[in-house]
Amino acid sequence: LCFDRFNIVGQWATATSVDFSLAQLIQVIILLATGGTNGGGYVASKYVVLAIYGFILILHGLINSLPIHWLSWFGQLGAFWNAAGVFVLVILIPSVAKERSSADFIFTHLNTDNGMGIHNKAYILGVGLLMSNYCMIGYDTSAHMTEETKNADRSGPIGIVTSVVLSNIFGWIYLVTLTSVVTDIPYLLSADNDAGGYAIAQALYTIFNQRYGSGVGGLVCLGVIAVAMFLCGVACITSNSRMGYAFSRDGAMPYSHLWHRVNKHEVPLNIVWLSVLVAFAMALTSLGSQVAFQAMVSIATLGLYISYALPIFFRVTTARKSFVRGPFHLGRYGVIIGWAAVLWVAFITVLFSLPVAYPVGKDVFNYTPVAVGGVLLLSVGSWVFHARFWFKGPIVNVDTY
Repeated sequence: LCFDRFNIVGQWATATSVDFSLAQLIQVIILLATGGTNGGGYVASKYVVLAIYGFILILHGLINSLPIHWLSWFGQLGAFWNAAGVFVLVILIPSVAKERSSADFIFTHLNTDNGMGIHNKAYILGVGLLMSNYCMIGYDTSAHMTEETKNADRSGPIGIVTSVVLSNIFGWIYLVTLTSVVTDIPYLLSADNDAGGYAIAQALYTIFNQRYGSGVGGLVCLGVIAVAMFLCGVACITSNSRMGYAFSRDGAMPYSHLWHRVNKHEVPLNIVWLSVLVAFAMALTSLGSQVAFQAMVSIATLGLYISYALPIFFRVTTARKSFVRGPFHLGRYGVIIGWAAVLWVAFITVLFSLPVAYPVGKDVFNYTPVAVGGVLLLSVGSWVFHARFWFKGPIVNVDTY
């Protein structure tokens, strides 16, 4: 039950962070396309950004309401677009840039002049791990889709392993490529630049402008990234809905009888649109505090990683001798890798709950420990006082092999 609640909260926060980041990117593309901050470009208000975000969520809800074979097509398109997009960008960006960072800068420089009051390099390195861990979440989508997958006992875990390996390889190459064109960090982070402080957009816009006298090529690159984010958002709502469906099927959500219903195409429509509604509600925090909303990235990361670590922890402790392995497993290395995973999640749970700016105040407070701690207290409290009397675990609806 605790696993499910951490996972569903992490899933909702992930969809929120991906789609809201896409809305912000679209706003920056419009800003640059209309002249930029210094050329009278259109600067959208926070309400306009929220409206763009709501429109994106509605599109994702509609796509996830389609029959499963259409959803599969979007999944295949997402895989192709990400692979092709990364391939094109990692070749195009360095070849266009007139100035490139040295290898020493790319792999060893830590920005202590960040305006956040954090100057300790070890602290900066630790907090910076958030984005790399955030980029790795979501590989559990293969597990959520196993009921709609052939040979799920093998294809599910193979999908997870493949996702992790490919994300590491291509993600590393992509990040090195982007970092190679970062030559003036204070300018990229300045709210007075053409992109209004959106560093990646400004970096891409600048290299094309310096080479060709126009930033149109940078806008095209940002468009490629935006499409990838859109397709990622589709997958997020898919994963949300399947997790919510399984959770409610086990009777572990309020009004579970509503959320595990499926239509004639075997699509859980109710939970799809609940996921959309919750994701929109979570983004409303952006109207009051951008820092509060930025904690969504931490909440998404920690919520999902904790949900991944809990079953692994019980697998290597209480169920070490009784656990029945499936046809795909890690053999004798499973326990070692399991402990490494548990210890890593314990480490980042503390790390990502630390302050991200100094001095600490209400405007820069890291709300992650509040949210994660709240889910933990809610889960443990509901188990102790209510759920332990009726919750029997996941419902088995197939014969064991």
